[in-house]
Amino acid sequence: MEVKAIAKYVRVQPRKVRIIADEVRGKSATHTVSLLRYHTGKGAQALHQVLVSAMANAQENHNLSPEVLRIAAITVDEGPRLKRMQARAMGRGNRIIKKTSHITVVVEDYEAPKPVKPHGTKAKPRPTFAAPTKGKKKPATAATTTVVEEPVTEVVEATAEPIVEAPVEATASADNSTTETAVEAPTIESTDGAAAADEKGAE
Repeated sequence: MEVKAIAKYVRVQPRKVRIIADEVRGKSATHTVSLLRYHTGKGAQALHQVLVSAMANAQENHNLSPEVLRIAAITVDEGPRLKRMQARAMGRGNRIIKKTSHITVVVEDYEAPKPVKPHGTKAKPRPTFAAPTKGKKKPATAATTTVVEEPVTEVVEATAEPIVEAPVEATASADNSTTETAVEAPTIESTDGAAAADEKGAE
């Protein structure tokens, strides 16, 4: 349901009222009243009075609560102009035009959107900070202590592979033995011959 209020011959320029109307069009009526009450614009005071009148009409004539009303439309038309003259030099005069406005405000009832709840999420609990304790700390009780079981891991021992020694050839060993004996034999004979010569010289 739409309810309207009209104010005619308001002594304010239509341009100044239209600037304020563009800011509040489509908003909640109660919220807009509080905004216009402290607005510094010249057209805000005139628009505030018309809006309050429209809300009162809806409440008295149609039993509508102000909380369910919003601004459906705001139209600002130009009214008759007042002509005035300002005296200038040499008998001339400048024309002064004082504009007026016709302000129309239409409000309608609507259903306020419900607040959207978070999808499947819960509010996190607020952290609690324990008061600092003086002196020694109390030992933890059995009820408060928690035992953490460590996971058992299987240890696999690496088996050492047997080292296979290469067979030693018999020919190589025989050659080595012959060379050793061949080298050592002359030294033994030379020592025996020298000893025998010494014995003969002594005799």
